[in-house]
Amino acid sequence: MNKKEISEIKKQFTPENCSLTRICGCYVDGEKNKKTELKEAFLSLSEEEMFKYFEIFRKSLSGTIGKNLMNMEFPLEQETEGGTQHFLMKLRESKLTDDALVESFYDKIIENYDYPENYYIILIHGVYDIPGKSSDGAEMFDASDEIYEHIMCCICPVKLSKAGLCYNAETNSIQDRIRDWIVELPDVAFLFPQFNDRSTDIHGVLYYSKNANELRDIFIDELLGCTAPLSAGGQRDSFNALVEDTLGDDCRYDTVLSIHEKLNDLIESQKDEPEPVVLTKSEVKRLFEECGVEDEKLQSFDEQYEITAGEKSSLVASNITNTKRFEIKTPDVVVHVDPERADLVETRVIDGRKCLVIPMEGEVELNGIRVHTGNENPSDDEFYDNTDTETEETSDGE
Repeated sequence: MNKKEISEIKKQFTPENCSLTRICGCYVDGEKNKKTELKEAFLSLSEEEMFKYFEIFRKSLSGTIGKNLMNMEFPLEQETEGGTQHFLMKLRESKLTDDALVESFYDKIIENYDYPENYYIILIHGVYDIPGKSSDGAEMFDASDEIYEHIMCCICPVKLSKAGLCYNAETNSIQDRIRDWIVELPDVAFLFPQFNDRSTDIHGVLYYSKNANELRDIFIDELLGCTAPLSAGGQRDSFNALVEDTLGDDCRYDTVLSIHEKLNDLIESQKDEPEPVVLTKSEVKRLFEECGVEDEKLQSFDEQYEITAGEKSSLVASNITNTKRFEIKTPDVVVHVDPERADLVETRVIDGRKCLVIPMEGEVELNGIRVHTGNENPSDDEFYDNTDTETEETSDGE
């Protein structure tokens, strides 16, 4: 699913467009005991409850594709009798009216969801009457010939509200606030089936994780039967290791800077596209070649890629580079630079010491205080001898 398709489904979680038919819920305590359950038509809920549920459902479709939102495909064996996809198909076809199926679904979650505190499982069924679209992209609500029948599951932490004081309007007094158990926004969620090309795709599921660096691999494997992709942090770490292992002693500042500049340019050029920029193994290799990495260094690239990222893994560009800032870090100093001005930072050897050199142009502040930097127009020799403009680099690279 891309941004447009996710947004289209997300818009259904409003009072005006609501296409939900049924909601089921199960409150589980920290000991994995089912405490209470909910089973009813969604439209029978009070307006206040509906609004709060809509907020949870919209949050479950929020975030960045490839980071918080992951498109996953079912292995073929999971689409046969007894497979995870086959089970989800039966759950969807039952419209959540088969109590035994719903209870079995809860049991699967409780068994595989590793969470030591209380949480609330929400399961919904909906039928979206997909409007047709004219050649100019306008929706034609009377031209629908397909429906998107789906289920969505959200797992929300339930936590005790903070202690404090409150105002009691009835007694016109300040008093101790009663602490309640509050259902928070979802930790994980998934939508099945996928809504691809504005149509039903039963071969995939859209998975949401609040923590982009902790996707819960075991939960994904056991409940959905899918292979968990690398998390955003895992992709970044794998890419960094790939760069270091491939370049070896030639992993120099200028080369790494060039790689990240090209990544940022690629993201910028496709920022209006509904799909994120994704790099396959061959595309990462070509990126290295364009940044001047020698053929000799790329001889073992394929092997290194499979070791660090996985043979069939792809990397989302926004996960492996930071488009908002460059970070240059030594054991004692961290420098943040606007990516568009990364060329200001140079590496030089001055008086036998390896240094990062940053021109001090315009106003300079120290802890918010504007300071004078001495000679406004120093010569090159004076500039590089000025210790106020040097940041010692203690790493081995130049």
